[in-house]
Amino acid sequence: MSAAALTASTVLVPLAGAVGIALADRKPNLREAVTLTTSVILFVIVLAIYFALESGEHPGVTLLEVMPGLDLALSVEPLGMIFGLVASFLWIVTSIYSVGYMRGHGEANQTRFYVCFAVAIASAIGVAFAANMFSMFVFYEILTLSTYPLVTHSGTEEARRAGRVYLGILLGTSIGIQLVAVVWTWTLAGTLDFRQGGILAGTASPLLLGVLYAMYVFGIGKAALMPFHRWLPAAMVAPTPVSALLHAVAVVKAGVFAILKVTIYIFGIDYLREIGTGQWLAYVAGATILIASLVAMKKDNLKARLAYSTVSQLSYIVLGAVLVNTWSVVGSGMHIVMHAFGKITLFFCAGAIMVATHKTEISDMRGLGRQMPITMIAFFIASLSIIGLPPMGGLWSKWYLGIGTLEAGQLTLLAVLMLSSLLNIAYLLPIPVLSFMGNKGSAEKTEIREAPWPCLVALVSTASGCLFLFLYPDPFFKLMMKTVGQ
Repeated sequence: MSAAALTASTVLVPLAGAVGIALADRKPNLREAVTLTTSVILFVIVLAIYFALESGEHPGVTLLEVMPGLDLALSVEPLGMIFGLVASFLWIVTSIYSVGYMRGHGEANQTRFYVCFAVAIASAIGVAFAANMFSMFVFYEILTLSTYPLVTHSGTEEARRAGRVYLGILLGTSIGIQLVAVVWTWTLAGTLDFRQGGILAGTASPLLLGVLYAMYVFGIGKAALMPFHRWLPAAMVAPTPVSALLHAVAVVKAGVFAILKVTIYIFGIDYLREIGTGQWLAYVAGATILIASLVAMKKDNLKARLAYSTVSQLSYIVLGAVLVNTWSVVGSGMHIVMHAFGKITLFFCAGAIMVATHKTEISDMRGLGRQMPITMIAFFIASLSIIGLPPMGGLWSKWYLGIGTLEAGQLTLLAVLMLSSLLNIAYLLPIPVLSFMGNKGSAEKTEIREAPWPCLVALVSTASGCLFLFLYPDPFFKLMMKTVGQ
């Protein structure tokens, strides 16, 4: 199969899988087999494209010509490959987890869940490999719409209310701000193609281009930069596999990835640094990091605490992007990977606790580690990665982000990163520590076993990934160095 055909199949395969899942509606085993098979095929395809990219090829394909100079097209470059590898691999793990969770928790409408999940992955891959800003916007919007039924999966009034917040903020920012920025970019540059070094240098005054850049940063609402973050905690009403999708596999990563793409390929790192437009945005990101961490400390609900942790961690990536220097951008790209594995593990553990104990509040989890040791050890490992402590992968991305703040001469923002890591310790580590070392709580008054084995396989795999990424970060580091032209 040609590189172009492989590239097109990254979107078409999960869509075909969605059709297969729908056809297998009345046969749960077949439905889940189709889901798992499709996810494996997609990852193999993305891996094949990765090796083609490493050999010097630049795979791409035009899916639809909308008008002269404006195509719905895919083109693979190093930064997109990072997102593509993460999303496709974690779909496999999340699919395994979903089998145990959805059955163990007795969830309704499971076929709809798996169909929407497959469509969401197709659109996330479309965002990853988009050849231009128009294509990215189309897939970005499909991702929003395809995940809405997942957020409102339970059908309760709380879920519907969360869904309204979800759609309201994400569509409001994308159509009201981001789409205006896209049209403005087309007007200024005459193209929306992603190009190394950007397409906007010299097309308008630095002040106007600074306003345009801010419109992209805030208009990409999936990055959850304050004040456009409320959709993310609200969406925690969804089943845990959906939370994993939102926080690690697709949705929020599509947001911060889009900001990185705009920074590097629409404006250009060198040009943004020259006009100095990112400094105030860096302080907005820094404020989001600290405020969200402080809110997380106050949350007793485990998923709510993890949600605000995600809001904080996403702004690490935004911060690295808007500092616009080599090391900050490298740190941002690597944090997409490191945070994905750490945070998905934490949500997998939260879901495993829900399935096994029906507990959601941290205060009720004392002593739980003695009965669910695999789950709580995985939680501890993932917490270390989110904090940025060795021997976990999160160390590397935070290291490069720290170097990036120094290169930018921003000691205040370096202090923000260090303080945030201390806050990470404060709101994450007490959970596993108290589960093993705390006084006996209600968790030990009843017989509790680990969650179903598919849940355990998934969370052990991603927790192991946190360690693996510490030992072998080179593939992603090299991709990021190519992204910044090094």
